Amino acid sequence: MNTVIKEEYKYSELTARIIKSAMSVHNFLGNGFQETIYHRAFAYELTQESLDFIQELKMNIFCKDLVNPIGSRRVDFFS
Repeated sequence: MNTVIKEEYKYSELTARIIKSAMSVHNFLGNGFQETIYHRAFAYELTQESLDFIQELKMNIFCKDLVNPIGSRRVDFFS
């Protein structure tokens, strides 16, 4: 896979490695599986790239200058 890393972008190398992992899952599995299958495969690929991440992280959502969160969401992957 030809990956372009642009030095002027702070996270270009990291982004390229994440995209590489996602494309590897897509190319190997194709489409038609449940989300949990892709989730597990993507976690495996990220591990193969030696990327540290947390799965299923609950994050608070804030609005402008409010001190208290207005809600929360679960993030599939967080690094």
